[in-house]
Amino acid sequence: MVGTGGPVATFSVWDYVVFAGTILAAAGLGLFQAIRGRKETSSAEFLLGGRQMTAVPVAMSLTASFMSGITVIGTPAEAYRYGTAFWLFGFSYAIMSTVTAEIFVPLFYRLGITSAYEYLELRFSRPIRVIGTSMYIVQTSVFFDFSVTGLDLWGVLVATGAVCIIYCTLGGLKAVIWTDVLQMVIMLAGFVAVIARGAVLQGGLTKIWKDAGEGGRLETFDFDPDPLKRHTFWTILVGGSVMWVSIYSINQSQVQRYISCKTLGHAKMSLYVNMVGLWITVSLAMFSGLTMYSIYKQCDPLTNGDVGTTDQLLPYLVMDILAVYPGIPGLFVAAAYSGTLSTVSSSINALVAVTMEDFIVPVWKGLTERQISWMNMGLSIFFGGVCIGMAGVASAMGSVLQAALSIFGMISGPLLGLYLLGMLFRTANSVGGLVGMITGLALTLWVGIGGQIYPPKAEKTNPLPLTTEGCTINQNYTTAYPWTSPVTSQPEPALADTWYSLSYLYFSLLGLLITLVSGLLVSMITGETTCSPNLYFNHRHPNDSDVTEKAAADFDLGADNAAFTDIAVMCKDGEKTTKL
Repeated sequence: MVGTGGPVATFSVWDYVVFAGTILAAAGLGLFQAIRGRKETSSAEFLLGGRQMTAVPVAMSLTASFMSGITVIGTPAEAYRYGTAFWLFGFSYAIMSTVTAEIFVPLFYRLGITSAYEYLELRFSRPIRVIGTSMYIVQTSVFFDFSVTGLDLWGVLVATGAVCIIYCTLGGLKAVIWTDVLQMVIMLAGFVAVIARGAVLQGGLTKIWKDAGEGGRLETFDFDPDPLKRHTFWTILVGGSVMWVSIYSINQSQVQRYISCKTLGHAKMSLYVNMVGLWITVSLAMFSGLTMYSIYKQCDPLTNGDVGTTDQLLPYLVMDILAVYPGIPGLFVAAAYSGTLSTVSSSINALVAVTMEDFIVPVWKGLTERQISWMNMGLSIFFGGVCIGMAGVASAMGSVLQAALSIFGMISGPLLGLYLLGMLFRTANSVGGLVGMITGLALTLWVGIGGQIYPPKAEKTNPLPLTTEGCTINQNYTTAYPWTSPVTSQPEPALADTWYSLSYLYFSLLGLLITLVSGLLVSMITGETTCSPNLYFNHRHPNDSDVTEKAAADFDLGADNAAFTDIAVMCKDGEKTTKL
C-alpha cells in the first residue's frame, strides 16, 4: 500500500524505453544542431553560437544549467523535511536577475569577451585573471551534478554522458543551448507527473495543502535575524540573493550564455525570462515535496529505513506511486538525468572556453583558427570525461542541495567581491585585489569546511517532525554514512556553536564583504591606481546602434551607466588602456 513503508517496485522494461527515448531525443536535438552548423568552424561559433542566439532559448538554458538535477532531487526533499521557506528564494531570483541584467550584462556584453575572467586582467593583472579562472575550474569540477536515483544506472550515465560529449564536441554552445531547452521541458514534466498522481491518491491539491499546513510545512516566514539559523527570511533574502548574484553574474557557464545573444536587449531579456523560469521550477519542486509529505506524513521512509539519504526520498516516492503506470518512472529518471546532462554539457562548454581564452591562446598567440577548433574539440572530450566521473562520485554523497550551494558560496562570494572591487572603487589596485580575494576565500573555506566537520545543532537547521506510526513494514535497519555520523567523541571547539554554525547562505556575503574591505585597505596602503579621467574607450549607445570612441570626460558618469561600466574597466594599474 502506498505510503506505508517497505520495498517499492523496480524499473520495468517500459521505464527503460521511456528513459532511453527521452534522453536520446535530447541528444538527437543536440546532434542536429551540430550537423546543421558543421560548416561554421570558428571559435566564436563553437563557444558563443556566433553571438546570434535569442532571449527565450538562452533563458531556458540559463534555468536548466543550475536548477537541474539538484532541483529535481534536492528541493522536494527540502520541502518535505523543512517546509516552504525555500520558496522565499523567489525574491532572491528577482534581485539576482535585476542586478545581473542591469549591471553585469552591459559590462560583459560591451567588452565583447569570451571569458568572464578576462575582465580581471583588464582591471587588475594577468595573475589575478589566472587565479580567478583556476577558482572557477575547481568550483565547477566539484559542483558537477549530484544525482541519486536509487537505481544502478552507472552504465546509463556513461552512455548518455558519452552522447553529451559528442554533441558538445561537434556542436558547441548552440547545441548545448537547444538541448537544454528540451531537457528543461522534461524536468518540468517529471514534477507535473509526481504532483498529478499525488493529487489523485490524496484526494486533490487542497488535501495536500491542508496536510502541509497541519504538519507545519507552510510556516514560510521566519523573521528571526539569527545568522546561525539555516533558513530564515533574512538569510534567504540577503544571503541567498548575494549567492545567486555570484552564480549568475560572474560564473562563466552563465555569462557565456547571455553574451551569446545577438543584441544587448536579448541578453537582458534572457535574464528576466529566466527569472520566471526559476519561479516555475522552484514552485513545482516545492509542491512535489509537499505532495511527498502528504503521502508519507505517517510513515517517514528515511526514519523507517526505506531509504538511506534524504536525496533518495523523491525517487522512492516515484517508484511507490507511479510504478503502476509503466514508463512514468522512466520519465522521472529522465528528468533527473536531463538535469545532470544539462549541467555536464554547460560545464564542458564553459570549461573549454576559459581554458582556451585564459590559458592557451594568451601563451600560443600564433594558433590558426583550425588549430583552435581542434583544441576546442579535444578539450570538450577531456572535460566530458571529468564531468562523467564527478557526476558518478556525487551520487554517493549526502544532501545535494545544500552541498552544491555551499560550494558556490565559498568560492563565488570572494570572486564577486573582486569584481565589485574593480567596478566600484577606483582606488583598488592589483595588490589589494589579490590580497582581498585570498583573504575572503580563506575565511569562507574556513567556515564552510568547519561547518562540515562540526555540523550545526538541530535547533539551528530547523528540521520539522516526522513519524513512522503509520508504517506497516519496518525495514529494521539503519544505513551508516560517514558524513552524517559523529566525527569524534572529543569535545567540540568553542567555534562549533558560533562561527562554524553560520548559515551556508551567508558564505557568499561573508566572502564578498571580506574581499571588499581587505582589498580596499591594502590598496590604500600600497597606493592608488593610475586612473586618468581622460582615458579613451568604446562607448555603445543604449540602443546599441552606434559605437563611437569618446573621452570619459565627455560623459556624466552619474547619468550614463554605460560610461560608468566602461570606465570601471579602464582603471588599470600603472597604464592607460585604450583597447576594449
